[in-house]
Amino acid sequence: MRSIYIALLVLILVSCKKENTKVQAAPIDPEEAVKSVDNPLIYPEEKHFKNMQQVTFGGDNAEAYWSFDDKQLVFQSNNKAWGMECDQMFLMNVGESFPSAPLGEQPNNPPMISTGMGRTTCAYFLPDNKHYVYGSTHLANKECPEVPLRKNGNYVWPVYDSFDIFVSDLEGNITKQLTTEVGYDAEATVSPQGDKIVFTSTRSGDLELYTMNLDGTDVQQITDELGYDGGAFFSPDGTKIIFRASRPKTEAEVKKYKDLLADGLVEPTEMELFICNADGSDLKQLTRLGNANWSPFFHPSGKKILFSSNYEAERGFPFNLYMIDIDGKNLERVTHGETFDAFPVFSNDGKKLAFSSNRNNGGGRDTNLFIVDWID
Repeated sequence: MRSIYIALLVLILVSCKKENTKVQAAPIDPEEAVKSVDNPLIYPEEKHFKNMQQVTFGGDNAEAYWSFDDKQLVFQSNNKAWGMECDQMFLMNVGESFPSAPLGEQPNNPPMISTGMGRTTCAYFLPDNKHYVYGSTHLANKECPEVPLRKNGNYVWPVYDSFDIFVSDLEGNITKQLTTEVGYDAEATVSPQGDKIVFTSTRSGDLELYTMNLDGTDVQQITDELGYDGGAFFSPDGTKIIFRASRPKTEAEVKKYKDLLADGLVEPTEMELFICNADGSDLKQLTRLGNANWSPFFHPSGKKILFSSNYEAERGFPFNLYMIDIDGKNLERVTHGETFDAFPVFSNDGKKLAFSSNRNNGGGRDTNLFIVDWID
């Protein structure tokens, strides 16, 4: 999934981290998160950032995606203060924030717009700004499915075959089920042109990318190489798709991948970025960095990709945001944290960036959402 499970990898590995000289700032009251060039939420090296705002304050919050008019964000959270046992979908207006409520007071939470049943993942607005698509397991079981994080000592992601893709309105009413195939269907995103959806499915026996119309018709498989293809996004003009993929090569790697997938698992620690045309043609590998390169998103120009990577890390972390040209040149580090930055998503007007980060969490395990002005 595009989900926040990889954030847990950081947490698992933190105990192995050697001491570093950078002191983590104490948590900042949301009222003090001033919108200025010297905002304390922004590290000095982060030259592309200005006027950063933290909008969630607790739990794991990720995958914040903009409405087509840039007025709202849909995101997933498992914040226990909001009564969550596992990820559900929430809605916020741009400019809102949700600081933790004082002890004994009612939680300050945004409206939940999923069913509250099962586990959800990967929401994305439809062009009418009144509906969104997302993956959910609720038809198979109303309870939260278990989340295995280890298999034979290795970090893994679950790939639930109970995930299907649904359309919902912003009050949480499901209006259509888009997938009914046996197996995993999730990770749906919508073209900025408002005509196509790209998603990941196991219907072929492997984790491949597919496209379909907004009503679920005209399903087309666009990748067919062994390995996990997922987390796909369209370019601003809708002509290209960027995604992450694993590519097992040796006999041992292939066997391990197939055995894990048969158990509904994948190992996401070795992934690179690939780019292709929207129909799957002209497929090219964009990165060859090693470790985990993932959560890619097109820069508003369509000529660069912003993504998360731990390729510089010695023991699996930190994850930082990087930018690279679509021809694989001019790699640039964008964030300079010591823990976890991921899920970068530009607003449709290209002026703002939403992303998830462990910054300003007091050294704890919370992953929060941040919105920042983008400077080229």
